[in-house]
Amino acid sequence: MWQIDDMRAITVSDAENSRALLQQEINRHQDARYDHRLHCVSLVATGMPCEQVARVFGDSPRSVAGWVRRFDTRGLAGLAEGNHSGRPGRLTAEQLEAVRGWLRQSPTQAGLNVNLWDGKTLAQCLREHYQIHLGVRQCQRLFHQLDLRYRLPRPAVGKADPSRQAEHKKKSRRGRKTQP
Repeated sequence: MWQIDDMRAITVSDAENSRALLQQEINRHQDARYDHRLHCVSLVATGMPCEQVARVFGDSPRSVAGWVRRFDTRGLAGLAEGNHSGRPGRLTAEQLEAVRGWLRQSPTQAGLNVNLWDGKTLAQCLREHYQIHLGVRQCQRLFHQLDLRYRLPRPAVGKADPSRQAEHKKKSRRGRKTQP
């Protein structure tokens, strides 16, 4: 059986980079962030000051104190990931479905005089139908949000004259072996 006196100090090589890597991993996963908050609040519950817990885990003392307050008022649910909804969208759910329907058809069926859907075309369509002004890049994001692809228009290439092509092939010496 081992005793505490027999334990040797163990260190992590390259502690600064290791700490940054671990913090990055914690921030990547919602469950890891919850566990991180749980550990911090647990240490405060044992009597460790928020400032010391924050220093150990690399958080701000204000964050740790906030987690403790939320835990006190709401229990474990207070440590869960909050809702980060962001700014509300400009299009309603019904309008988004209408846009999805337009994008499944050709732009001419939506009353536009172009051949392919792209960000610029969708922006124009939204202005005309809903008086909503979205930038081209935001309209391109809408394609992604609706799980659709947008296609960039390709320039029209004129058709070649078959008789001139045949004549060129007869006269061309490229690719032929020279005869001795």
